[in-house]
Amino acid sequence: MSQNDQESIHKQKNIKDLEEILSKAIKKIGVRKENDLCKYIPMTSGGYMHHFTLRKMKKKNPSELSSMIKKFIINISRPMAVAPKPRAARGSRKRRDQLTFTKWQLERMLNIARLAGDKDIISILSPKKSLASYKRELIQSIRQNKVDQELWNGYVESVNNQNAFASSESLAEMLSNKK
Repeated sequence: MSQNDQESIHKQKNIKDLEEILSKAIKKIGVRKENDLCKYIPMTSGGYMHHFTLRKMKKKNPSELSSMIKKFIINISRPMAVAPKPRAARGSRKRRDQLTFTKWQLERMLNIARLAGDKDIISILSPKKSLASYKRELIQSIRQNKVDQELWNGYVESVNNQNAFASSESLAEMLSNKK
């Protein structure tokens, strides 16, 4: 027999042994399926084994998986579920030092800036609109025979930003083509 044949036979034996150990563990704990066993197998990185890891080990390293199941489930009188790996709380990446205003507060601040005539603060606090919304509002103001300088300035700024973005994209494309 060649070495490959021996390895194949050995691997099949390990898989059979693993199947027996898995069924024993499922009976002992009283779970419905193999994936439920994961919660009883701790990992060195913290928490319990992920079900993908169980599947991968079942195919690639059945002997190690069977030894882990024996160690943490079968050879223990009362196996205990492992606590899940601690995760960062939701919203933990949010910046705490930023001020948040309600819509009403923001409108009030914007009106105060308009009364003071502070164009920088007005541009910072004004909600950013798309070019299409500026066009719609400009057309609507023209039909109503109204002149709104801030609306026109916003339109011009939006067009300039779009042109700058398009030119930077074309420059990047030209540079990538030269390489």
